Amino acid sequence: MSEHEDTGSATGEAASGTEAPARAPKVGDSAPAPKVGDTAPAPAPKVGDSAPAPAPKVGDTAPAPKVGDTAPAPKAAQSPAPPKVGDTRPAAPGSETQPAKNKPQGPPRDSSRAPKPVVATPSAPPAAKADGETAPKEGGGSKRRRRRGGRERKGRTVGRYLMCVHVEGTTTHIAMLEGRSLVEHYVVRETDETTQIDGNLYLGRVQNVLPGMEAAFVDIGIPKNAVLYRGDVHFDADDVEGGIAQAARIEDVLKAGQLIVCQVTKNPIGAKGARLTQEVSLPGRFAVLVPNSSTIGISKRLGDNERKRLRKILDEVRPEGHGLIVRTAAEGASAEDLKRDVAELAERWKSIEAEAAKSGRPGLLFRELDLAVRMLREELNGDYRGVLIDDENLYNQVRSYVGQVSPEMVERVELYNPKTENLPLFERYFVHEQLHKALDRKVWLPSGGSLIIERTEALTVIDVNTGKNVGKTNLEETVFKNNLEAAEEVAHQLRLRDIGGIIVIDFIDMESKGHREAVAAQLRQALSRDKTRTQVFDISELGLVEMTRKRISEGLIESVSSPCSHCEGRGITFDPTLP
Repeated sequence: MSEHEDTGSATGEAASGTEAPARAPKVGDSAPAPKVGDTAPAPAPKVGDSAPAPAPKVGDTAPAPKVGDTAPAPKAAQSPAPPKVGDTRPAAPGSETQPAKNKPQGPPRDSSRAPKPVVATPSAPPAAKADGETAPKEGGGSKRRRRRGGRERKGRTVGRYLMCVHVEGTTTHIAMLEGRSLVEHYVVRETDETTQIDGNLYLGRVQNVLPGMEAAFVDIGIPKNAVLYRGDVHFDADDVEGGIAQAARIEDVLKAGQLIVCQVTKNPIGAKGARLTQEVSLPGRFAVLVPNSSTIGISKRLGDNERKRLRKILDEVRPEGHGLIVRTAAEGASAEDLKRDVAELAERWKSIEAEAAKSGRPGLLFRELDLAVRMLREELNGDYRGVLIDDENLYNQVRSYVGQVSPEMVERVELYNPKTENLPLFERYFVHEQLHKALDRKVWLPSGGSLIIERTEALTVIDVNTGKNVGKTNLEETVFKNNLEAAEEVAHQLRLRDIGGIIVIDFIDMESKGHREAVAAQLRQALSRDKTRTQVFDISELGLVEMTRKRISEGLIESVSSPCSHCEGRGITFDPTLP
């Protein structure tokens, strides 16, 4: 090889085996093809030449595509595709071609064959969703009002619950439907000034104090005295005569004839009088005011983020010298809503104190709202698809109250006119049929099993039977499935019949420990939907489950019945010939 031979020459000549010097190319000569590995650029285009740029050489590395390039970035082990006429990709490194701006334009590209360009644009804010989650806040409350107001589908409200209120003379029936299933039923009588007094505030006079029972009987202006236990007594530590306030006995803080402000926490049931507390609480729509207390709390049903938000608001709206508890209904409520609600409660307490100061005898200081209105205050939210009332007077009262506390929900309160409708309200929504089934002692399960519910003075007993359920595989599996159905139905019946106190459930015996644990877990899960506090113990070897449910008032059966005058409620009559 001659010393003039150069495989990577910048002139782009073909290598030859002779030692003749390279000559200058003449006009019209065509440039030879470059060799493999040459890095020399393609010759400059001639005047008027419209030929495309030469293909890149083997070994060249393509640069990263610019913004607007249509060709994807090449893979490491692949050769770059030949550029098309009109591409703006720069030449390979080391080339000496002219800049793209001086290169003559080739024929126009076929836009139908070329891929669509990928244009990089600045990130735009996400589009607002239908429910307003990403939309900018309008006054800080529009999003929350929509959430509290619930959802709609094709112009109709969508919700899980429906409340039906039927008025018959002086009796009001309130039915709560979950889907089409009756889950709660309450009976309110207008004359129940002595039995339906839960939540009322009274000025009471202490009749007598029983140190051995750690309780006091208090006259609150009704025929039967109420009872106040030591744990419910609220007193000032400076008023205790000698000794530590926490160890003070009830006779040290209460004296016969003393006037106290108290609140009913449990209605009188049977021979037992109403239960009282001096820890007064005034419930509102979004908060509960606890006068003369340092109590601060937020509902545990709310999420962590919502609890943090409400805690900041709570510190701003809390009245001086009073405690405050934020309710579940406050989810999504603004600071203005809470401030207005707390201000109304504070004014109410001032009027109660003024009434107690000028009154010198036991009597009512503050009456709670009617049960129908009270339930709406505590429960009405976006989960309710409607409230139907078949009495115009009660409808106007409820609609006025809802319009004040929840204007976004007022359209869901509707008047059901029995004169223009084909069926009565309870028959239209199958409440009548389900209510009568809830009064039976026997309840059928879907698979053919049954429950027998018996109430006594001390406790309620529920017996689980397989009945018509014969199963398909083996006895253990049949019993297990029957008990799972029974656990779900037991929770439903306790809530519907409003059964409280001690409850014993006799499930069918199961040999497998895992099956017993699964049945107990199913029962706890089903009871979690009940707002009344419950406590469930593990299932025993005999298949027994012991549990308690807080008793606030008499149950469903007692509210629509009276003891038999012949058997005095025993259900049997004795032989008259019995000596």
